[in-house]
Order: sequence, then C-alpha cells, then structure tokens
Amino acid sequence: MSTTPNPTASDPYFQQLFAERIGGAQYGKANEIYKFEKIKRAKRKALADYPDRQLLDFGIGENDSMADLSVRDALHVQANRTENRGYMDNGTAEFKQAVSRFMKRQFHVDLDPNSEINHCIGSKTALSMLPACFINPGDITMMTVPGYPVAGTHTRYYGGTVHRLPLLAKNHFYPDFSSVTPEIWERTKLLVLNYPNSPTGQVATREFYSEIVALAKKYQFVVVQDAAHILLSFKGKPLSFLEVPGAMDVGVEVHSMSKGFDMIGWRIGWVCGNAKIVQAFSDVKDNCDSGQFGAIQRAAVSALDNPDIPNRIRLKYQRRLEKLVATLRRCGFTCEVPGGSYFLYVQAPTGVSGGAKFNNAEEASQYFITEHSIVIVPWDDAGSHLRFSVTYEAADEAAEDLLMAETERRLSALKLTF
Repeated sequence: MSTTPNPTASDPYFQQLFAERIGGAQYGKANEIYKFEKIKRAKRKALADYPDRQLLDFGIGENDSMADLSVRDALHVQANRTENRGYMDNGTAEFKQAVSRFMKRQFHVDLDPNSEINHCIGSKTALSMLPACFINPGDITMMTVPGYPVAGTHTRYYGGTVHRLPLLAKNHFYPDFSSVTPEIWERTKLLVLNYPNSPTGQVATREFYSEIVALAKKYQFVVVQDAAHILLSFKGKPLSFLEVPGAMDVGVEVHSMSKGFDMIGWRIGWVCGNAKIVQAFSDVKDNCDSGQFGAIQRAAVSALDNPDIPNRIRLKYQRRLEKLVATLRRCGFTCEVPGGSYFLYVQAPTGVSGGAKFNNAEEASQYFITEHSIVIVPWDDAGSHLRFSVTYEAADEAAEDLLMAETERRLSALKLTF
C-alpha cells in the first residue's frame, strides 16, 4: 500500500489508496501546473489587465466552425429514429461501410467493413485503448515528440515505458532511429506515429512509411499511425499508411472526423487496418464503452460520403496558414506553410530587442499572452518552439485580414530577436 510521508488531518482516508499511476498518496498535491492551464491563467490575466484590448488567440486546437448543415440535419433525423435508441457496442454496419467507401475513394485502400474497421468515440479513446492490447510491464511504446501523449500515458498505466523520438528540423521532423539500441528494439511493442504531424506540420512520404514497415517486420512491433489531420494535407494528395505495401501486416491507422469534417465534439472516428489488431481493439473497447450514439454514427455517414466537406475545410485552413506565414515572416520569424495540419510550428524568439529575454518557449509564450494579449502554445520538448493555430474565430476573409493586420502591428513593434 502506498503511504504519504506527510499525511494531514484534512486528508481523506483514501488519499493513501490512489494508484501510483496517477500520483499515489501524493495525488492532487503536486505544485506543477499543466502547460495549457498556465495558458488559461495567463489569458484570464490578460483579459483582466487589458479589458479593451483584443485577445489574438492562436492557441485554440479545435475547428472554429460547426459541422456542415447537411450533417447536422442528418443528426436531427437520426436522433428521432427508434433504431438509434439503444447501445451500439462495436458499431453500426452503416458507419463501417461508409468508412470502407471513404478509404477506397480517398486512398484506394480496400478494407473489409466487418473485420478491418471499427468505430471509436474519437481518436483519443482509440489511442488510450490500443496499449491495453499489447503492453505488459516492462514493454516499450516508442513515440515521437513533440506530440499527443495519450498512448504514452496509458502505456505507463500498464507498467510499460515510453521511448521518446525527438522530431528535429535537421531531420525534417522525421524520427531518427539510428540511436535506438538493440535492447530498446527488443522491448518495443508499439510505435505510435502521427502524420500529418501535430504540431510540426510535416507529412509522411511513401519512402518513410516503407521504412517503418521494414523496421516493424525486422523488430516485430505494431505500428499505430494517428491520422487525425490527414485530410488537412496541403502538399499533394493525402497519404494513408495503409496505402504502402506491407502496412496491413504490421499495424492500424486511427482516423478522426474532428479536424477534417468540422465535427469537433461529436466524438466519432475509427480504427482500421490489420484484422487481428482491429479485433483486439474491439475486444478491449467492448469492456470500456458501449459504442457511440447510433444517431451520430449514422449522421457521420452523410459526411463521409460527401467529399466537398473536407475539401472546403482544407482550403480554408490552407488559406489561413498562407496569410499567417506571410505575416510572421514580416515580423522576423522564419517559417513556411506546413505540409499538413492547421498548426504552424516555428522557432521561438530569444527575446525582444532592448527588452525581455526568454530562456525557453514557455517564457516567450507567457510574455506574448500577458504583455501583448497574443496566445501562442509553447513546445520545449525538442528545442524551443511556438505553435500557432489558425483555428481562431473569424467570420470571413475580411475578418481574417483584420486579425492578421493587428497581429503584425503588435509583433513588428517588438523587434524580436532569434
């Protein structure tokens, strides 16, 4: 049993019963503040200190528009159908068939809807469940950083460890496997990838995925490719991991309808690929949830069958990224439109000419928010970088241009140093 060295009279008896995976007897007593909570606090301070100054929010990581009207209308219809009133367990046939059509149309990937596809309540839940299929104490999940930490968090929950692969500009934001030791490869069960990558914006190539397939077969691990931003690909046609020969033998791809379909909050996505891995995911899922609401699954069919929706969303965010890149370049940043995602990942400045100095991206981020009401997310995992998101709220292109003009006015006046 875990014990706390300094119990207090106010502690409930179960303070000493919390699992070590969430902090044990020290749960809730840590002073460390999560990065996004720091940003929220700084935003509140900026709004209080400068109530008349517009907050320029480039920190929001979710689409700023509602789902297409046709999809919302479909949800209204489906919500009133009796066949959607019950538990959906491992999914509706209609949704799986629509995913199969989508993957064939978009990526020329043939998938059996009955065995090689299953829905998930958003990709986050899939990434949290897949480690349960493979990780035993002492096993390794290999993950790129910076990145989405959920699969790593659950790997540690099961007694596994995470081997971090830094994504560096010198490697074009691809992982460098040359330093991985034989002992690490021996213990690796999972490799979690994310392309188009969040937050770097890099996109995968066929050559890169082919290398991954070869490594998986050589060292016998499973590949999980997080494709949440795949429809926001700006340099050529979106590429699925499953398009590459051999990928179906070694892994699965996790898709989300949040980014590419403006369905943030609907919590609908899917896992597809190797049938045995999909089955294992389904078995774990069956013991974790009872399926997404059937009306949401069946309304999502109308989105999957309408290629105009993701095309329109992609063009919108590409336009916004082009405007942001042009603006930041005029302010001293070195950047270019990313290959994908709605994030722009840039080197953080080291200070302001004749003024503040920043030791890392977090200090820069806090300065921009509290002093100039510009919200930017810091990433210090692999060098000091800032992540701008173009999911800010703007009703039309004119509003976008006004926001860019105000951003340039504030940043250019600072005379940033790099």
